Amino acid sequence: MAAWVYILKCADLSYYTGCTTDLDQRMGQHADGTFGGYTSTRLPVQMVWSNEFQSVREAADFERRLKRWSRAKKEAVIRGDFNDLPRLSARGFRPKRT
Repeated sequence: MAAWVYILKCADLSYYTGCTTDLDQRMGQHADGTFGGYTSTRLPVQMVWSNEFQSVREAADFERRLKRWSRAKKEAVIRGDFNDLPRLSARGFRPKRT
């Protein structure tokens, strides 16, 4: 069974990472606040990235990894800049302040 991993940008500009087998239904739950938890107090939310995986296990594994990543690494994923991930993983990396 296929599953999705997704990143939402919340009203407070934080990111939420989730996993689901029904992306449309889950986005509706987040949008109307019925999913509860983190996003329900940070509405509105906007989906900024999603990716389909071949299995729930594969998606759940990637979601767990992604949740531990820095904001800079998540933003590289959102931009589709996967080539930048090794640099962002380097010890001592400090993001540019804008």
